[in-house]
Amino acid sequence: MVEMTDERRVELSLTKKYKKEIYGRFIRAINEYKLLQEGDRVAVCISGGKDSMLMARCFMQLQKHSDFPFELRFIVMDPGYAPENRRKIEENARFLGIPVDVFSSEIFEIVESVDGSPCYLCARMRRGYLYGRAEELGCNKIALGHHFDDVIETILMGMLYGAQVQTMMPKLRSSNFKGLELIRPMYLIRERDIIAWSRYLGLEFIRCACRFTAENDALDKESASKRKAVKALIAELEADNPLVPMNIFRSVENVNLQTIISYHSGEDYHTNIYEKY
Repeated sequence: MVEMTDERRVELSLTKKYKKEIYGRFIRAINEYKLLQEGDRVAVCISGGKDSMLMARCFMQLQKHSDFPFELRFIVMDPGYAPENRRKIEENARFLGIPVDVFSSEIFEIVESVDGSPCYLCARMRRGYLYGRAEELGCNKIALGHHFDDVIETILMGMLYGAQVQTMMPKLRSSNFKGLELIRPMYLIRERDIIAWSRYLGLEFIRCACRFTAENDALDKESASKRKAVKALIAELEADNPLVPMNIFRSVENVNLQTIISYHSGEDYHTNIYEKY
């Protein structure tokens, strides 16, 4: 009996084992939200985590069997990772067969000297570097690995902590980098299925690897984070009613403006409260 190669096992994990839960939903998001067109050059942004690595591999599978041609550039920004974390990213990329383009920045060094919210600044700087690199490579789209659970958690966080109804869009045009569009092809994939996929292949991925994450883990501060609280709330509600996650997701598709007190589009505000009858 011929032993299965790692490359074949990875491919079958998407075309057989997790075709319905992962690859099928990846294709569905591409089609439903019109995320990809003929001739696109997509910068697939890989952080080193499970979500973006899986996204990259799904894109490779799609490109192999697509009805129309498009190009992919797999970019990894090293913001100052410890050597072992960068090595882990490169090892996982080799195992998955992803031809990554790694470039360096000094983001971690910069944000460590800043008071206030280093994570917010880090996220903004990362996004800027990635857009810049995509632009240099001649890409017209930039793909990020946000999944279904990121979307519904964002919806609830906006309501509970931000007093607003909003969502994480499946695609957005960049206001700072003209001609670049952000797409989220993992939009319909559940995080639990991504975790199951990574465990099936025996892969371990890095999380955010700056010293702030390490300190928070050591002090168990993350348990008090807003996102973790919302994640736990959704899990509790889903255990009682499995439809809850999808209902949260669909709630921002089924908005009845006649039953909304007020709403706005940019700076243009509207109200449904009449002053005179």
